[in-house]
Amino acid sequence: MRKNIDFYPSEAIVHQYISDVLDGTIPACKWVKLACKRHLKDLEGMDFYYFDPASAQLVINFFGLLKHSKGEWAGTPIRLEPWQQFFIWVLFGWKRKDDDTRRFKTAYMEVSRKNGKTTIAAGIGLYLFIADKEPGAEVYTAATKRDQAKIAHSEATRMVKSSPALRKRITIFKDNLHIAETASKFEPLGRDSDSMDGLNVHGAIIDELHAHKTPDVVDVLDTATGSRRQPLTFEITTAGVDRQSICYQHHEYTEKVLEGSVVDESWFGLIFTLDPVDTETNEFDWENENEWIKANPNLDVSKKRDDLRRKAEKAKEMPASLNSFLRKELDIWTQATTRWTNWFHWEQCGGNVDVNGLAGRTCYGGLDLSSTTDISAFILVFPPVVADDHHQVLCRFFIPEETMHERSHRDRVPYESWVRQGYITATPGNVIDYDWIIAQIDQDMTQFDLKEIAFDRWGATKIQTELMDRGGDDFMIQFGQGFVSMSPPMKELEKLILSHKIEHGNNPVLNWMAGNLVSREDPAGNIKPDKEKSIEKIDGMVALIMALDRATRLGGQQESVYSSRGIRTL
Repeated sequence: MRKNIDFYPSEAIVHQYISDVLDGTIPACKWVKLACKRHLKDLEGMDFYYFDPASAQLVINFFGLLKHSKGEWAGTPIRLEPWQQFFIWVLFGWKRKDDDTRRFKTAYMEVSRKNGKTTIAAGIGLYLFIADKEPGAEVYTAATKRDQAKIAHSEATRMVKSSPALRKRITIFKDNLHIAETASKFEPLGRDSDSMDGLNVHGAIIDELHAHKTPDVVDVLDTATGSRRQPLTFEITTAGVDRQSICYQHHEYTEKVLEGSVVDESWFGLIFTLDPVDTETNEFDWENENEWIKANPNLDVSKKRDDLRRKAEKAKEMPASLNSFLRKELDIWTQATTRWTNWFHWEQCGGNVDVNGLAGRTCYGGLDLSSTTDISAFILVFPPVVADDHHQVLCRFFIPEETMHERSHRDRVPYESWVRQGYITATPGNVIDYDWIIAQIDQDMTQFDLKEIAFDRWGATKIQTELMDRGGDDFMIQFGQGFVSMSPPMKELEKLILSHKIEHGNNPVLNWMAGNLVSREDPAGNIKPDKEKSIEKIDGMVALIMALDRATRLGGQQESVYSSRGIRTL
């Protein structure tokens, strides 16, 4: 059933790629090798499917009409790398014997960032839209947000604009590409769109599947393909953190299909990642540059090695950066939480803080009250007076006196010793007396130019009211504890620690809390402290992050708090 076309230039390229992968000439992970073996095995003969090289070559040739729109290759024709040709060759070459329609209905590609998956997605979307001989074709780039869906669609639009052959047939109107004579359209679609009902999908490009918190978008699109002869859903993603997500389900399903434990002849997938060096501990040799190409098939092409080295060095220095590096650059699924503090660099920031020398200096406070039976923290951050100087940190901690002895033995933490040394204030009774905290803030307002106090509103009603009477307008800042509020100052603190541009006075309580701190990261790369997963108390670090946010934003340039009154929410 092979069509009568004598020359398929990609056939030799693809089979050379397969050979190089399987003999180790091209380093590749287990899943890429299994995908190559699956194709070779299927070529030996299948009951219901056959391989049509002409159809595969046609799609690859179609990419020759397209041009890059960004970066160093902007304006030049797209030249598919061997691994990309392999993906397209297999995806579009396999056909059903009974009706000559495509074998594969779903394609899953998981690969690190900057490896050209958006280019492939946009090109495949255009092919399905204009060249797949589907009357009234509806093709969508889909994501959780329409703005995300526009990324691949905008790339496709730029490809149309740069191709005279495509411009003759395709009309561009805002975010819509359409062909009047075939009643076909190509549009971006987000879960936040007005409606996802009434779709009749021929092609769906689902971008960054790992960011989908629910399977809603995937389910709607899958349902909407029911009336098409040969619909195709193409899912592209990097690794994520949520192992309950639709993305991880499809990741695991792809592995099972490639291993052969699940038989699904309509599913095709490629996963570019590192092989674990220890399957029991799931450890990876991520510092080995020779391994990087396994997750970055476009290494030294669109993925720059120097940039990868720079990010790897940062990951070595700061634990909070490691998980992000593993996911985004090496396509390794990680946990959402990670120990945050690099102890070597934290210790380098333990320079002496001269309290008397800070008298009159501008500062910003962070207040984390925790519960009345626990530790509360009030942290002051002093921005540098001279450019490129250090931020300085003063710590105030409070604990109930009557429960201190019991907590010391139970938690095996030297609270009593820290109280004797003056690092913690023990307030009378079995709960923290907030009047003591207010008195300390009064003293600090007298000694320093305290501009603002950022606080977590949980349990802070009484102390908030008291401090409103002492400060002025915008003095008390309600500070959210989510990713949006916490991520920027937490990343700024990370930079200051790495560059040794902050001095915390080697306060043992803050040191202990820094060692306890675990961070949580969302799919967008934002981070925040995770109180639930942190080993022990982290209140001082939370207060430090809040205070640093205000110090970084305002930099000591705000008017005195004594000029007005009020509370502002962040």
